[in-house]
Amino acid sequence: MSPTDKFAPVARVTLPATLKERAGGRADWEVEGTDVGAVLAQLERECPSLTGWILDEQGQLRRHVNIFVNGERVPLENAVGTRDQIRVLPAISGGSGAAEVLVGTRKGLVVLRGERGAPLDVAARKFEGEPVEFAVRDERTGTYYAAVTHSHYGPKVFFAEDAAGEWTQSEGPVFPDGTDASVARVWSIKTGEGDGVLWAGVAPAALFKSEDGGVTWSLNRPLWEVPGRERWQGGAGGLCMHSICPWPGDPSRLAVAISAAGVWITDDGGESWRWGVEGLVPRYLPKEARGRTTDYCVHNLHRAQLRPETLFMQFHGGVYRSDDAGETWLDIADGLPSDFGFPLVADPHDPDRAYVIPLKGAEDRVPPDGRLRVYETRDAGKSWAPLTEGLPQEHAYHTTLRQAFGHDGRDPLGLFFGTEQGAVFGSADAGASWTLAAEGLPPVLSVRCS
Repeated sequence: MSPTDKFAPVARVTLPATLKERAGGRADWEVEGTDVGAVLAQLERECPSLTGWILDEQGQLRRHVNIFVNGERVPLENAVGTRDQIRVLPAISGGSGAAEVLVGTRKGLVVLRGERGAPLDVAARKFEGEPVEFAVRDERTGTYYAAVTHSHYGPKVFFAEDAAGEWTQSEGPVFPDGTDASVARVWSIKTGEGDGVLWAGVAPAALFKSEDGGVTWSLNRPLWEVPGRERWQGGAGGLCMHSICPWPGDPSRLAVAISAAGVWITDDGGESWRWGVEGLVPRYLPKEARGRTTDYCVHNLHRAQLRPETLFMQFHGGVYRSDDAGETWLDIADGLPSDFGFPLVADPHDPDRAYVIPLKGAEDRVPPDGRLRVYETRDAGKSWAPLTEGLPQEHAYHTTLRQAFGHDGRDPLGLFFGTEQGAVFGSADAGASWTLAAEGLPPVLSVRCS
């Protein structure tokens, strides 16, 4: 360090698992430097085995490495202060066609990596033997989250900077004293609007919020205490909150879906909630009971990111669209071989485009006619077209569960879904063609792309 830098700040640097091994098993370092580039150069001097792995011979950041300071991605020129947290992470896109897919299974988290449109490699398996209900990566910070239901010790949420590295248990979600409830399962984790904001949906149906990147969680009491809650009934999977739909750019607006208690909407950040079920038809109930029921069994809910007042829903017998942020619903199932199913994807680039994977029905949850088909609409549900190229079309009795269908957000859109039969299928061209990305896995519970 030069004499002019003798009072340089001391930053904390955390390395991913792959670089930790090269650094003698040490992941955390305290290193002096006035900016990110200076800190990394000093790190190389203190740990010569890292030379050339983060910075190239010209002192520039290697192409497929990302640097985050206090959770924000920054360039090398970014100034640092004492105790700033610098994280070195591999870029998910090792190239324009690279993919990382997080597959939650009944026996652990499987991390798949490789090229889109091709078979993927198993890069890691974590939480071996335990059901991983859901796993996702926060694109804002690069942090990974996993909801794990331990067979003996119950549900826990973990986070990590590298999906193939070490995971840390968060503090919650847990119900506070006086609620007379315990978390049975964490169904979903969703990034919110605002730094460090995350939402979690659990069973029994409740919404939790984190404002520190998933370290701690707090219960949304207004929804937990909403009048009439005592009449809510669960579906076959229990009374669960599985879908959370923030409004892009507006932290006060949120829609959530509960099986089987319908859609709930807030415009004030969760201080008050209202029901959004007008137009939904619970055909599983006698006609005379439908007008007074609270049993609206929503299977999935997603918001169109570029037209946020549009929501797409997979119902227990029905596919619906809302054009008024969830207040009312239109049946858009005409053209599908069955209106029963669980998974749903809304295209983040096109508010009129969505995908479903129909199942025969509640009593026989396999693809209609034994043909595994993804159905796409490009006109907000006015019509549907089957996408079958590369998918098995004979005796294909694959079942895709609620959270087991995801997209990678790219253009053209990458799509991946997994089945209870342990297969993962992927498309690099918005569903026009499919490849068997992985097989022989444990039954798949969730699929999300990093």
